[in-house]
Amino acid sequence: MHSKPCLLLLLFALLCNPIQARNASSMASDLRSCLSSAQVHNLSFSSSSSSFSNLLNISIQNLRFTDPSIPKPLAIILPSTKSQIQTSILCCRRTGVSIRIRSGGHSYEGQSSTSSSLPFAIIDLMNLKSIHFDISSNTSWVQAGASIGELYLTISTLSNLSLAISAGSCPTMGAGGHIAGGGFGFLSRKYGLAADTVVDALLIDYEGKVFDKRSMGSDVFWAIRGGGGGSWGVVYAWKLRAVPVPNTVTRFTLQRGGATVPDAALLLHKWQTIAPNLPDEFYLSTLISGDINGNLTTISISFSGLFLGSKTTAIAIITSRFPELQLSDSDCIEETWLDSATHYAGLDSSAQLSNRSQLKDYYKAKSDYVRAPISKHDLEMVLDKLAGVSPAYLILDPYGGAMSRISESDLPFPHRAGILFSIQYLIGWTAEDERSGIGEKYIDDLRGFYEFMAPFVSKNPREAYANYLDLDLGGEIFFGEF
Repeated sequence: MHSKPCLLLLLFALLCNPIQARNASSMASDLRSCLSSAQVHNLSFSSSSSSFSNLLNISIQNLRFTDPSIPKPLAIILPSTKSQIQTSILCCRRTGVSIRIRSGGHSYEGQSSTSSSLPFAIIDLMNLKSIHFDISSNTSWVQAGASIGELYLTISTLSNLSLAISAGSCPTMGAGGHIAGGGFGFLSRKYGLAADTVVDALLIDYEGKVFDKRSMGSDVFWAIRGGGGGSWGVVYAWKLRAVPVPNTVTRFTLQRGGATVPDAALLLHKWQTIAPNLPDEFYLSTLISGDINGNLTTISISFSGLFLGSKTTAIAIITSRFPELQLSDSDCIEETWLDSATHYAGLDSSAQLSNRSQLKDYYKAKSDYVRAPISKHDLEMVLDKLAGVSPAYLILDPYGGAMSRISESDLPFPHRAGILFSIQYLIGWTAEDERSGIGEKYIDDLRGFYEFMAPFVSKNPREAYANYLDLDLGGEIFFGEF
């Protein structure tokens, strides 16, 4: 009874696939011709070749998006000059090819490397990574393909370790997209976001035109800083203001493994009121995971601190305000700010900050903001629930300080005054888990935990951090991501 419709569908598929293949082949040929005529030769077209796969996957940080079933680009273009970016955009437009922009490949949802709009091309900015630092003004022009680690190393070295950039902790993030999404990090309570330190930018629009701060206008300059990389165009370079750091900073990590739910909840309840109200120079985050073994639920909680000053002062502040941590002299390490950035990046030496390779994983992430303290009773429920979603874990980052004093209208980043802390929900798994299909269960588990958290986080609207991109909350980014 159903054979005729099935036969028609099969015939339709047989007729359409060759046409689609010819169209893709023709578009690839036209795109190659357009780029070659403009002397853009650093590109790759063959999706079946190992070199193409290596080039595609080298910057994909979330291994979920290396799966063969994920749509692949028609081409990967690696411009080495501003004019080659302009040409690449125009050639893609002329040949009807959609565009993805990639500078570091850290999009949590793979939006810098894949697209549902087929065919598409990746304009990968990895070759555009120069950093020009002006010591007289303490500003730096940073090309979008430079990594945050390269930026930290360059600014610290050229300033004799006296200056830094306020940005995130992961060294392989590309400056282009990280700053476009805000750029929160260990110095943000003192100096604000990376986007707050932008003093100029060079933007290339869909017509290949280049604009600086003055020519793009105040509205566009406002829009490109903090709301997320996307439909405004390609940021070729940012001009950033470096910030002063002392010769010596203090860092510590306190592990509280195997805690009971009530004990962990008590520490977290105190942390959420203390961390956002510490001096601006103090950053104190926490990482939480849980486990259930038979009838026993245990919570692992660690506190990571960075203080822009001596350990004597750091210990005095924590002892006065958060004595439950029992911070001691032996817990604290005094070092340069660059060494602290190296440590929190998980590296052994600052020279490794310029290394773009790192361990990758399969993962899913979500985020929230908290505006009102969560009661101890509710925190106990949260920790009990978390323990059942192993191997999920939470990262809680304190706001306050400079973040609360910068107006939410200054940039398209509204998470300012009134925010106590952010929550990042993460769950990761292995290649074996991915092959067995457990990864999908983990994603569902994390989504369920996120829904459970709704009563305890910001409401109307429920907020999220643009750089922790989560497509559960909305559709694809149109023009590009980082």
